[in-house]
Amino acid sequence: MNHFTAGFSAVIVGYSSAVVLIIDLAKQSGASPDMVTSWLLALGMGMGLSGIFYSWITKMPVVTAWSTPGAAFLLGSVSEYSLPECIGAFVLCALLSLITAQSTYLLNLIKKIPTPLSNGLLAGILLPICFNIFTHAGTSPGLVALFLTVYFIGKRMFQRYVMLALLVLSVAVSTLLTNGPIPTLALPTPVWIMPEFSLSAFVGLAVPLYLITTLSQNLPGIAIHHAHGYYPNHKPILTGVAVLQAALAPLGGFTFNLAAITAALCMSEDADTEKSERYKAALAAGIGYLLLGLLASSVVVLFVNMPQEVIHLMAGLALLPTLESALSKALTPEKFRTPALATILCCASGFTLFTLTSPVWGLLLGVILLFVQYEQKKKGADCKRDTVSKKV
Repeated sequence: MNHFTAGFSAVIVGYSSAVVLIIDLAKQSGASPDMVTSWLLALGMGMGLSGIFYSWITKMPVVTAWSTPGAAFLLGSVSEYSLPECIGAFVLCALLSLITAQSTYLLNLIKKIPTPLSNGLLAGILLPICFNIFTHAGTSPGLVALFLTVYFIGKRMFQRYVMLALLVLSVAVSTLLTNGPIPTLALPTPVWIMPEFSLSAFVGLAVPLYLITTLSQNLPGIAIHHAHGYYPNHKPILTGVAVLQAALAPLGGFTFNLAAITAALCMSEDADTEKSERYKAALAAGIGYLLLGLLASSVVVLFVNMPQEVIHLMAGLALLPTLESALSKALTPEKFRTPALATILCCASGFTLFTLTSPVWGLLLGVILLFVQYEQKKKGADCKRDTVSKKV
């Protein structure tokens, strides 16, 4: 029972914190209601099957997930491209991940991007979404106050299930406001979209999505394994996840990666006092994702007609802890503060220049400022050495 409790808790935390974001992303990219259902089906099947397979093979808890930070980035960028171009970018992102999984050199090179800059990139992407928490305070103050009250009380009294509480609240409020249709049990139908490849979508969507997923999802996912004393061979796992993404991208599987926060729920002593048995919690999580994938039609009916105010509140509050962590890690080290701040502001601005979105420019600006700062310190150290030599 502990295995199922931990596994299904991981599914609830992961799913409830971002399902609204995923549905909104699919709609922003131009997907029809049937396609939105296909996205959730593909994501549920991908996460479920990969988690079950690798947990069973390694006998270690391996939980996979979609990239919530990646979805947040795409939400502000996909409208610049056609749906086939977006699908093509997802496929190309998978190929970049596949190449990285095969190359220790590339993985180490990505690891060399300073943590404050990668967190600045993430914070800049999340800021506009979290600003939306208060966008409707002038027109719907009661609604905003209700969600904030439930969120902050939940954080103190039932932290693990606060997003589940907000999810139930979102459904209840949406039902009252829209008097929408009642979900019915019906198996979803996959919808294939032929990928279309373009240089602008590769640079503007695929590359940033790949970097965000690698830096904010896969690397922390590896770290979570190591922190709990698990050392699986990540090369075949990352390879399989990348291949899965390339195969399911035309159906809406925009990213698959190692989970971090939800994976930790399956690795704690609450899952099992025996460390060697905790992989069964990850198996339960995989089963949960499969079930939610098969219930995609009902999920879409619940959320597709959700009022914009509720979507903004749900998505913003779901990403608030991630934003808090990213800002803290980006601005705490003093020597990285200026480049990280420039990265945050540039990414949050949301502009597009030469078909490149602001997160691309933000990361580039941060790296340039960091290099200039390093060169200035180097020159200062050289001058100081020369002065000492002359005195001697």
